[in-house]
Amino acid sequence: MSSSETGSETRTEATRLIPADPAAIFAVLCDPQGHVAIDATGMLQDATGSPVTAAGDTFVVHMDREALGDRPDMGRYDVDVTIRSFEPDRRISWSIVGTVRPGIGHVFGYELEPAPESDGGGTRVTSYCDWSEARDDWKHVFPIVTTTALRGTLGILDRTVRRGYPRAAGS
Repeated sequence: MSSSETGSETRTEATRLIPADPAAIFAVLCDPQGHVAIDATGMLQDATGSPVTAAGDTFVVHMDREALGDRPDMGRYDVDVTIRSFEPDRRISWSIVGTVRPGIGHVFGYELEPAPESDGGGTRVTSYCDWSEARDDWKHVFPIVTTTALRGTLGILDRTVRRGYPRAAGS
């Protein structure tokens, strides 16, 4: 496995080569419970909603900010997730609206690129948080999720896919 991480003034990202087909990875990323299953921050506690199939689809994630220890005033809260971009087996991104309304304007997402067989095959997966469109009065709080956390989530995604996600019905 290879991995890398980069950042800019308005985006953090991490990339990992996962030895799996893009479709298997994308199935996890479309399932609200998949987001909970792979979260390395500990903030995502549960989710409500069906797997997404298009831009504009929504679901709810039940959060606990105590996991980061940076905002003790936030505690448990819900965020509404709205899918912004959706290209099967290639990319998915979403914006969130939580306790701050209107939303802050940041975007989370994944980009998937099939790796050439000469590199061992699999899928190069990039996870990112982009706050270039965030409201000016909130840009000072970024990055909320570090590249280390993004890299950890990619490691959990790798393990989750290898173990046979999606989850069994009723679990």
